[in-house]
Amino acid sequence: MATLEIENIFSDILERSKILDPANARKWFDKLTVLHFDGGSLGIGCPDEATVRFLQDNCKNSFTRAAQQITGHLVSIDFQVNSQQRPASSGQRSESGLKIHPDYTFDNFVVGPSNRLAHASCVAVSQSLGSTYNPLFLYGNSGLGKTHLLHAVCCGALSRSNGIVIQLLTCEEFINKFIRAIEQGNLAGFQNQFRSVDALVIDDIQFLRERERSQEEFFHTFNTLYNNGKQIILSADSAPAEIPSLEARLISRFNWGLVARIDPPSFETRVAIVQKKAHIRGLDITDEIAGYIANKVQANIRELEGALTNIYALAVISNEQVSLELAQRALHGHVQSVSKQINISDIIEVVTKHFDVRLTDLQSKRRSQSITEPRQICMYLARNLTKHSLEEIGGHLGGRDHTTVMHACSKIEQAKTSDPKMQALLNELTKQVAQSCDG
Repeated sequence: MATLEIENIFSDILERSKILDPANARKWFDKLTVLHFDGGSLGIGCPDEATVRFLQDNCKNSFTRAAQQITGHLVSIDFQVNSQQRPASSGQRSESGLKIHPDYTFDNFVVGPSNRLAHASCVAVSQSLGSTYNPLFLYGNSGLGKTHLLHAVCCGALSRSNGIVIQLLTCEEFINKFIRAIEQGNLAGFQNQFRSVDALVIDDIQFLRERERSQEEFFHTFNTLYNNGKQIILSADSAPAEIPSLEARLISRFNWGLVARIDPPSFETRVAIVQKKAHIRGLDITDEIAGYIANKVQANIRELEGALTNIYALAVISNEQVSLELAQRALHGHVQSVSKQINISDIIEVVTKHFDVRLTDLQSKRRSQSITEPRQICMYLARNLTKHSLEEIGGHLGGRDHTTVMHACSKIEQAKTSDPKMQALLNELTKQVAQSCDG
């Protein structure tokens, strides 16, 4: 098969894969190359291991289907690093087992007032592991860019230093590896894996709560790394002191370094994020369209990405240019119109009506089940649906301190997990709160 013919077929495969899986379509697909195409096997060249892992984990199925549809034959796909394509600075990015998302770089991160401190601290840490802001603790609601920054730190550090060892994983992965090590009688191997690194980066550290043995192990791992001058970077959905059922000694250590909060982005920052995410996908949108999306979606960055995916998919499938009218069609039913921001009074009104209790009852010192449960549900919903601090939530419900609110949230979370009726009740109350705000 002639080289030009292969390139044309490969170009068609790339375009078809974008149609089949718009969520993972990327502009940099155009930089992929054909290493070989023979005997029903297509070797695709990638610039680095991060790209290989992204494609292997997210795109292999869509590429395989696209290749079979374009050629009419069974075709196996193999993603490989193209040694001629690899940048000179990326030689150390292939650290064994380190899964860095190729989109999650500092260049692709949009900085605004809501995340400026977190971004600046991550850049500083990536330039000097272990000596600046150690530990570094990022916190904020889901979908605001914490994971992006963790990956960017790793990417930046690996590009600057030769031979460094980084462990980047979620808290759930850390716990599961610890459990397997105990089951296999290989605790020493586990400890060596995590206590001999130059940087330990763990996402969603709040999942250590209520896991006593895992907390004990992480405590000693933390101490070993810190005492050896190694970098520790953690993220969570709340500040250290607000993570329920977390040992005081861990909370203390998490506060030793810099604790940086990430807030929801402003309108201007959301517009910039939409434009940046659109560019990554190779999607050309106007400022008017970016502003429309930013107005329509306010919750978090993941929902902005979801909105863009819908627009991209409709544009590709209908073979239309992206216009404001197309964006409106794509997002119809996907997101609701901008709603009034939920506050504690909205939640209290719904809960008191459902349980037929008065606000004065919730604010009182009464501890009967008929009052305690609605009070705790109010606290739980306020913690999850508003931006109020634990102290502010407690203040609205009889001047209770933050530990009381933490206990209430933990208790309702446990009930939700173990009791389907509680899960259904919380869903219904959340729906009623949202509807009251829309109205």
